[in-house]
Amino acid sequence: MISAIAAKGLGALFKIPLTNMLGGVGMSYFSCAYSIFMPVYALTVTGLSTAVARLTAESMALGMYENVRRIRKTAHLLFSAVGVLGSLLILFLAKPFSLLATGNTQSGLAVAMIAPSVLFGCVTAVERGYYEGMSNMYPTALSQAAEGVVKVVAGLWLCGLAQTRSTEIMAYFPEITDARAISAGAGILGVTLSTVGAAAFFALLSLFRPRRKQQGEAHLQDRGRIAADLVKTALPVGVSALVTNLTAVIDMMTIIGCISRFGLRGGLPIGVSPEEAPGFVYGSFSGIALTVFNLVPSVTNMLGKGVLPSVTEAWASGDKMRLRKFSSQALFAAAVIAVPAAVGLAVLSPWVLHFLFPRQWDEAEICVNALRLLMPGMVCLCLSFPLFGMLQGIGRASSPLKIMALGTAVKLAGNLIFIPLTGADGAAISTSLCYAVILAVSLRAYIRAAGISLKIEPFFTVILSGLMCGGAALLAADISAKVGTDGILVILLSAMIGGTAYLASLMFMQKNGGHSR
Repeated sequence: MISAIAAKGLGALFKIPLTNMLGGVGMSYFSCAYSIFMPVYALTVTGLSTAVARLTAESMALGMYENVRRIRKTAHLLFSAVGVLGSLLILFLAKPFSLLATGNTQSGLAVAMIAPSVLFGCVTAVERGYYEGMSNMYPTALSQAAEGVVKVVAGLWLCGLAQTRSTEIMAYFPEITDARAISAGAGILGVTLSTVGAAAFFALLSLFRPRRKQQGEAHLQDRGRIAADLVKTALPVGVSALVTNLTAVIDMMTIIGCISRFGLRGGLPIGVSPEEAPGFVYGSFSGIALTVFNLVPSVTNMLGKGVLPSVTEAWASGDKMRLRKFSSQALFAAAVIAVPAAVGLAVLSPWVLHFLFPRQWDEAEICVNALRLLMPGMVCLCLSFPLFGMLQGIGRASSPLKIMALGTAVKLAGNLIFIPLTGADGAAISTSLCYAVILAVSLRAYIRAAGISLKIEPFFTVILSGLMCGGAALLAADISAKVGTDGILVILLSAMIGGTAYLASLMFMQKNGGHSR
């Protein structure tokens, strides 16, 4: 979790300056590349670490240590081939997808630049799953840190270099007429290099890992059986992640399509033409509102990864008490993190966005209310990640797929209904509805499948404490603003006062309510 916080901090350190450099239209090119990359990446990579971790945890529990090494080697052979295919798919679809999504091929370069990330992501995912299955989260943590550092340094440097030499670079790409597309492609190349950095970390780690002699175990799984088990576990997880990432594609298609057809209510900022309006709104929403929205869920996603081996062992041994304990701890921890973060961002959204994006005032202004409307969905998503990990741990790897498919349908319907009425706010409303449905259905599915019950009283204390946090932060912000306090000081003072009120309220209610565990 510490690593996830650091990685997200580095991600924000990359994405926020990048948005300030590219602006709304430039970020639409960048986000278009991510929109095609993430579904392919999700399908080919996301389920790998879960599958390898699950098989590794099972073999470790049975003392089949030689089988663990065989799982790792088989996974590398299988999924390196998958990674090559995924990279080639993105590369070949770069221009057609760009034309279909935006009506031009300006973002095609950015899409092509991100293609190799799938291969390096597959290699990294296998290594992370290998160590996570042994309940060793340090390699995952350190590789995430390496990935984040490379992304910030390489991405921002390359983007800045492309901006200063855009004319020279555009000579090599005659089909590109917008210099912002060159800069977006350079920023995306930094993302690709970050995946190379993570893979290089594990290559270095393998040089220092002690070599163990073969144990000559009598029972080793056949490689074909291992490959089949890996695919059986990884495919549903990958497809469910694919469905999850289709929400980004839905946002791109529907925001651009609906605004092109129905226009933008409230008018356009000065300097933005009607032709640029769809890309401007989409780039602002994806580059600003969703960037801030995704900060916290990535942290609680690590709770899902961390609880998976423990849930798998408890389920395999039939220990319902331990299963209930691990489940409650993961969900409660996710709620403790998510609720105050969501309340704080909702209350302080104008100050936060204008501080983070000072050079993109118009883009930030569009996203102030959208960010507030995204916050209920953020809480639901934060709680859904551990639930997905638990469902996978008890052998229900296909359940998240079905649940995410339902949520995606809600997202699509919501976008088509609300975006014509409220623009970017409509995309935010449908996102929150989507994740609320996902949380409700996944919680019900897990409780029924695991055969356990979870107490809801501790979660009420978190919600009430979150309301105290929001009230204190809002009061502090209003008073600070009235006396002319600077924007960053408003944020810091409000966060300190709201955080103190949250912790004090949570500790008081936990102590007096008897829910300290």
